[in-house]
This record gives sequence, structure tokens and C-alpha cells, in this order.
Amino acid sequence: MTGRPEGGADVHGRQVLALLLVLGVLVAAFALTTERFLTPTTLRTIANQVPELVIAAVGLTFVLVVGAIDLSVGSLLALASATLGLGLLKLGLGVPFAAALALGVGFAGGAANGLLTVGLRLPSFIVTLGTLEMARGLTYLATRSQTQYVGERVEWLAEASVLGLSFPFLGSVALVALGQFVLTETVFGRYATAIGTNEEAVRLAGIDPRPLKLAVFVLAGVLAALAGIVYTARLGTADPNAGVGFELQVIAAVVVGGTSLLGGRASVAGSFLGVLIIAVLGSGLAQAGAQEPTKRLVTGAVIVAAVVADRLRGRER
Repeated sequence: MTGRPEGGADVHGRQVLALLLVLGVLVAAFALTTERFLTPTTLRTIANQVPELVIAAVGLTFVLVVGAIDLSVGSLLALASATLGLGLLKLGLGVPFAAALALGVGFAGGAANGLLTVGLRLPSFIVTLGTLEMARGLTYLATRSQTQYVGERVEWLAEASVLGLSFPFLGSVALVALGQFVLTETVFGRYATAIGTNEEAVRLAGIDPRPLKLAVFVLAGVLAALAGIVYTARLGTADPNAGVGFELQVIAAVVVGGTSLLGGRASVAGSFLGVLIIAVLGSGLAQAGAQEPTKRLVTGAVIVAAVVADRLRGRER
């Protein structure tokens, strides 16, 4: 049950190479069609704007690989951001304690998703759709629907950089490396993949899948909260409207990165490249002068193409 599928490493390698090729083609295309795309400033800006998306994508990759989904990550991001702001401004906590409180909110949200989904055997889509609304409502109530300006209290977290790359971006890359290792080289990751492939077979092998499925929901909640902390540090505000539609961006990036919506196949490294592909696509279209409707149309077409490719790969299997 803990073995690795034959040829799995080769398949993953080919998938990563294909994503790198797509990313390279996009960069080359926008470099040829716009004047300022292929500059250090533009590339650093893209990198420094994606950490929260990368962080949340790591958590969602683990949720998807077990055959579930989490639609609440955007609202949990906002609730964690609001909690951080309230901890700093209203409770007078230091950054470490306020951040711990925000992560605790993410833990509680993820645990609620997991307990309802696993314990009551409810569809994760319905459960997390409900907690999406609940977390957003709590955010509005806690902040009275007002933006909290935390400014320099947390901005230093996002301003620290190496060669122009922010610490949150470098940290998110390290998280991707850790997540890929856990997914492919540990018993936890292999069991998660096995559950998404055939949960009944896992049960018949004498393994209870429920604790692991609960764990992946908790992981997604904690990482959504961490993304909320990074978001607050980057913008210097705790906005109750933060993360609206964020869950769709995360799902899109993970699917573009090659993770199956049906479970059983995932790549954290692929999710990272999916984030970069969508970020480069959005930035390049903006520099090319595309209007928002055109950007959304093109991005949506890319997502649909990724889902079609996923289905075709599933038929081949």
C-alpha cells in the first residue's frame, strides 16, 4: 500500500517538464508582444504577488489528492486576516501571538470541514460551501465590515527580501519543496494518494482513511490562515472582503498544475507551476492592454483546457 506506482516518477517528470514548457512559451510570447514584460522588475513583481496563492495551493493539493475539495480557503484567509488585525489593534497582542491566534482560526476551520465531511460522511463540496459563507459572515461581524489598517506592524514581514524576492515568496517555495517531499516520499503522502485512487481498497487493507482525510482538511485550513497572514503583511490591511473568489484561483492553479479533481493524482510542484502560469498569463495580458473581460475569458479557457486534459489522462489510465 505504501509502494510507489511503477513509472510514477517518470510521469511526474514529464508533467513538470510540460508545465515548464508552457510557462516558457508564455514568457517568450509576452516578451515579444510587450515592451516591459521581460524585465527584472516585472518578474519580481509577479513573484512577490503570488505567495498566498502558492501557500493555499499546497494545502488544496492534499485535499484534492484524497478525492475531496475545499471551497472555504478564501473565506478562511479573510477570517484569519481579520483575526490578525483584531489581535494587533484591539487586543494589543504582539505579532507572534496575533499570528498564532490567526493560525488557530485556520486550524478550527479546517477541523470543522474535516469533521463534518469525514465524521458525518457529507460531500466536501456542500460542507465547504457552507463554511465558506459562515467564515465570511464571521469576518464581517468581527470587523463590522470595516478595513483594519495594521501598517508597519506587519509590513516588515513582506518587505524583507533577497535579490528583490520577498521572504514570503522564498518561504512559499520552501513550502512547495516540503509539500512535494511529503506527498511523494512519506507514508502520509502515499496513503493520501491511495485513498484518492481507491478508498475502499485502503479500508480492505486494514487502514482507516478517516484520520488522514481529517488531517488534510486541517492542513488546508492552517495554510489558508498562513496565506491570510501573508496577504495582510503584503497590503498592510486586514480587509473583510479579502479572498473573494480566491478559492477559484487556487483550484484553477492546482488543476492547471496537473492535480486531478477526481483524486489519486497530484503534484505540489505542479501546483506551484500552475500558480506561476496563471500569474504570468494575467500579468502579460494586462501589459498587452487586454481588458478584464478578455483576461477572464482567456484564463477560463486555460482552466477548461486543463480539465479536459485531466479527463483524457484519466481515460488513458
